[in-house]
Amino acid sequence: MTEFFKVAVVAFEAIAVMVLIVGAVLCLTRLVKQMFQGTDRHEAYRDFREGFARTLLLAIDLLVAADIILTVALDLSLESFVVLGLLVLIRTFLHFTLELELTGRWPWQRSL
Repeated sequence: MTEFFKVAVVAFEAIAVMVLIVGAVLCLTRLVKQMFQGTDRHEAYRDFREGFARTLLLAIDLLVAADIILTVALDLSLESFVVLGLLVLIRTFLHFTLELELTGRWPWQRSL
């Protein structure tokens, strides 16, 4: 069973990396396309930032899942739980700030 969890952790991490690579390529492609179509540079850059921020949010979620599996299933120690807690706090802070940047509101606030 341990091998399965190790493979799952590596899979989640690999998927997160792929999400970042594919997301970055797609966002850059869309940015270049908008530039050649004559879209306002500021609007095109804002679209790029929003798209890449959403890519980062998805990758962060996948990495948190990998860390949870790694800690709970493979390395049950107080030190690993502390490290997991710090990683989740940092990633949650990043998630909240990216969400605020994208939508102009905190994740727990209702949309207007």
